[in-house]
Amino acid sequence: MRFPFFAAVVVAAAFAPAVRGQDRPPLFFREDWTESPAALPVTQDHVANADLVLTLHGPGGARIKKSHHDRPADDPYYIWSGDADAPWVASLRHRRAAVDLGRLAKVRWRARQSGFRRLHLALRLGDGTWIVSEESDGASGDWRVHEFNVSDLHWRRLDVAKAIEGAPLASPDLSRVVEIGVTDLMRGGGTPASSRLDWIEVYGWKVE
Repeated sequence: MRFPFFAAVVVAAAFAPAVRGQDRPPLFFREDWTESPAALPVTQDHVANADLVLTLHGPGGARIKKSHHDRPADDPYYIWSGDADAPWVASLRHRRAAVDLGRLAKVRWRARQSGFRRLHLALRLGDGTWIVSEESDGASGDWRVHEFNVSDLHWRRLDVAKAIEGAPLASPDLSRVVEIGVTDLMRGGGTPASSRLDWIEVYGWKVE
């Protein structure tokens, strides 16, 4: 039995919201850091994306370095925690919008950790709550791209002033995230025990 044309249109329209709900979120922002000499600490002048504001948190935040080496020739421009004398958090905030990190949202970065350092995702929610992911990106011998499916992550509260994790937090509201950051929740230990972030990408739905 064939459906009349108008019936087919009605059926298609009924399913359209569900289809749209599964659309991949667009790139909300990417940060690569400026191609400039090494400096301590990293500052707003080292942020390449004009839409983003950098904030350093925690007792070790002021010791996060903007790093780069002339050798090897492909050494990136990155931030580095090796000089941090206490735990730290580095975060980025979009000047004009928040982001919905629900549904199929992702965060990708290129990083390289050494020693026992593991880089975690840190978020400030719309109500001011800070959270940090239990999942992390661990040590590797070379730069590596890591991707988080945000919906797969488990969370703990984050005392951002101390850069220390707290109690687990089930199902936080990710519909309005105002800052996205990184932390290894540890002090630096120089080259053998540190975290490095080359670039970060956030894929989510823009919230005005």
